[in-house]
Amino acid sequence: MTEPAPAPETAPAATPSRARKTLLKRLADVVCLPASRVNAFERAMTADLLVEMLREAEAGERAKVAGRLAPLTEVPNSLTRLLLRDEPDIARILIDDCGSLTDADLVACARDSSVEHRRMIAGRRGISEVVSEVLVEPLEPEVLEGLLKNTQARLSQPAMEALVGASRHAADLIPHLLRRPELRPSGAYVMFWWCDAEGRRTILSRFAVSREVLQEAVDDVFALGAEENWSDPLARKALQFIERRQRNRAAIEKSPYDSLEDAVAAAEEGITREVAQEIGYLSGLKPATCAKLLADRGGEPLAVLCKATGLPKSALKTLWRSMKRPETEADGSVTPALERVLITYEMIATDRAQTVLRYWNWALSSALTPALVKAIREGDEDALDEYSVPQRAAMLALAEDFGR
Repeated sequence: MTEPAPAPETAPAATPSRARKTLLKRLADVVCLPASRVNAFERAMTADLLVEMLREAEAGERAKVAGRLAPLTEVPNSLTRLLLRDEPDIARILIDDCGSLTDADLVACARDSSVEHRRMIAGRRGISEVVSEVLVEPLEPEVLEGLLKNTQARLSQPAMEALVGASRHAADLIPHLLRRPELRPSGAYVMFWWCDAEGRRTILSRFAVSREVLQEAVDDVFALGAEENWSDPLARKALQFIERRQRNRAAIEKSPYDSLEDAVAAAEEGITREVAQEIGYLSGLKPATCAKLLADRGGEPLAVLCKATGLPKSALKTLWRSMKRPETEADGSVTPALERVLITYEMIATDRAQTVLRYWNWALSSALTPALVKAIREGDEDALDEYSVPQRAAMLALAEDFGR
């Protein structure tokens, strides 16, 4: 066989360019041959040669090869790695149209490539929970928004928790999060604290669920717990969430007030720390949780508190007044803020309000970031004994409110 003559140093550029284009096409053709025509080793060898050529090929040539490979049911891994890390316009051909890409391919691309690559993957049809978690990790707003908009993407609960946390400083994510079927009540109730009025209304409408089914299922368990003098703390905590009664009857015996209504009335001229604590105790709330409700700027938690504890609308207005919030406009009409809170009171049923209130009381810990959880666990053990995780979570949220 005659060896090809070496190209002269002064050979025109057009000749090797045509040869290169033809060679790239032929190598891609071999890679695309069915298994009946080429075995796995031959395909891998051809792919390795094609990769070496593509490293120095022009962008247009790489794009043509990517387009040729995209319909394949199996693309050699060496080619996948190279082309997925290529310029976004080239990588897009495979990301958008290659159905044979594995989770491993997409995860590697997401970790090793640019934010634009991650944004494109976030919009890919049918991406899995594993890929979604990797996309969420850098907390890039454009990637997160694209992922939430992708109705065919599957999101794991760790990814949803990270997205809920990110929404605190990226309000544009909230409407998309509220439309996701993966969002659970615990995440929604945490996100409630930094939602606008419309987002809060959506959360209370969608996630304020009834506990009627639970109450019917465990109705006889309350008697069992009482017989055992509530000695099992785990069962007691769960039953406290399920039970119909919201007010803390035992707190009345130690309170200077005869009832929750009396404590609210005492706040008429201005709420004090002591009165606020009593309202919390009588309402069956931990002090930090009650403080968080009272300090909220929007006021909707006051409506939830009053409805859950059976307080009338007049008590809601008293609490509003006790915190020196305006009730009427110059023309005598009710202020928009108070009107919104009164509407919230009317729209939510007592049982559903209790569900929300109890989630706030012990599930605020889901708002803690891993870094904060680690810091708490490694901190002063005496401090850990004094407060529970939900209390510390509420205190952290409250401290941020007071620090503004």
